[in-house]
Amino acid sequence: MTLLAYERYCDEILVQTDLLGALVKDADLTRRVPSCPDWNLRELVVHVGDAHRWAGEMVRSRAAEELPEDQVAGAGGPAGADAAALAGWLTAGAAAAVDALREAGPDTEVWTWGWEHRTAFWARRMAHETVVHRADAALATGTAFEVAPDLAADTITEWLEIVAFVQSKGDPEAAELRGGGRSLHLHATDVPAAEWLIDFGEDAFTWRHSHEKATVALRGPLTELMLAFNRRQKPDEGGLEVLGDRGLLDFWLDRSSFG
Repeated sequence: MTLLAYERYCDEILVQTDLLGALVKDADLTRRVPSCPDWNLRELVVHVGDAHRWAGEMVRSRAAEELPEDQVAGAGGPAGADAAALAGWLTAGAAAAVDALREAGPDTEVWTWGWEHRTAFWARRMAHETVVHRADAALATGTAFEVAPDLAADTITEWLEIVAFVQSKGDPEAAELRGGGRSLHLHATDVPAAEWLIDFGEDAFTWRHSHEKATVALRGPLTELMLAFNRRQKPDEGGLEVLGDRGLLDFWLDRSSFG
């Protein structure tokens, strides 16, 4: 399972945003989001739309340092409770961000909070940010959620890279994801080669694509696996099964709950 093409990430920002906008344009914006219990639907959409605008402005301005959010035009969404207006604001922000990404290309240097400082980081990050929060909206509205297998797989891979990066920067929760002799296997049963093995080393964890026996395995359909690994549903929902030490899986999920 490899990285997707830069243009694919740009396309998916638009596609996933359109799908998210369609979910909320006729919805009750005060409905709570069960997978993000501090937010209602309006707050969820504003979070995504603000992220698009923030990342897009950093790319557009070729920012060398983090851009303060209060300097981003249009942040916060439209006033009032008009769901259609909010959906329109959301898709407009995504389109502007993608225009900036496409104009810049994948290799332009720009500030990021992560492990690479080029525009490719933001294209991938915004694609997956939108995918996961579309899942939140689907859960809140009782709507079926589907995503292309390669995109779902890359969402898992990117999250592993984020957790590893945060651990390397000394995050106290992520720092606990270590301890030799234990491992976690993620196994998608409906997509060939969609497997990840996480090894808990003495000082940090590492991961690789592999099919090996582990201390605990989480297996089932890839989309459901992605949702559970991103803490959008419980590991025993959606046709998933846990084999082995469930406590180790819970340990991982509890300590990778930032972001």
